[in-house]
Amino acid sequence: MPDSPSPSPRPSPRPSSRPGSRPGRRSSPLAPPPSFRVIRAVFLTLLSGFVLLPVYVMVTSSLKPLQDVAGRFRWIPSGLTLRPYIDIWHTVPLARYFVNSLIVAGAATAASVVIAVFAAYAVSRHRFRGRRLFTVTVLSTQMFPGILFLLPLFLIFVNIGNATGIALYGSRGALILTYLTFSLPFSIWMLIGYFDSVPRDLDEAATVDGCGPIGALFRVVVPAAVPGIVAVAVYAFMTAWGEVLFASVMTNDTTRTLAVGLQGYSTQTDVYWNQIMAASLVVSIPVVAGFLLLQKYLVAGLTAGAVK
Repeated sequence: MPDSPSPSPRPSPRPSSRPGSRPGRRSSPLAPPPSFRVIRAVFLTLLSGFVLLPVYVMVTSSLKPLQDVAGRFRWIPSGLTLRPYIDIWHTVPLARYFVNSLIVAGAATAASVVIAVFAAYAVSRHRFRGRRLFTVTVLSTQMFPGILFLLPLFLIFVNIGNATGIALYGSRGALILTYLTFSLPFSIWMLIGYFDSVPRDLDEAATVDGCGPIGALFRVVVPAAVPGIVAVAVYAFMTAWGEVLFASVMTNDTTRTLAVGLQGYSTQTDVYWNQIMAASLVVSIPVVAGFLLLQKYLVAGLTAGAVK
């Protein structure tokens, strides 16, 4: 009986090229070197400390009595109190300022989203003369600083009030129109790019089913463009919520917003630092909560169209 051929020896596993790595496990050629990971960890730690340190100072200062805040700063407070969070509603009419900011920011956001949706859909889905000029003109308005429009808008509102008797200056309506001029150009430009990423086959399918242009917009395009619309809404709301320059000129004592109303905690004789910190934290709650709830839509809307 002939001898059966002996099995060939298996090749021994190739040793890892990197010292200190686990045997039998090859590292990816795209993996960063250990030195890079160390530098990244140090950099992120320093960046986190740079961001969180002011938040810690605000939180601890808002829980201290006024005499402790006005004195030498101590990293570890000796005593904590919730009294500043109660006094902020009585030192200045913070509730009225809160309502004014909600009305102004909410109305400006709703108007910006509605107008931007129709304008962006028309530019994205239809070809007409002056289409490119319109897009460039809308985007070019973002090049000018806001203070450049302060005096012209002030004169326009005053002259309209003198001619028609409609008191725009000092009203919430004037502030809503002002914020609309800031957020609307960027909203239109952003939604144009997002609507362009929505396949036109969806519009054609809706047309076959009997929908007109408006029906295709609301039944097909808008549901597909929810992340972009949410990103536009968040941008418009944040622009109106924290604006100070125009709010300090276009409002009076009854229509003042939060961004300007926080100045009321500083008087000629004293500055209520603990109440300023407490009010600042309370004012930031709607923006932070909205951002956390809509974070996935905001990221998807901002990155739409970046890679095609």
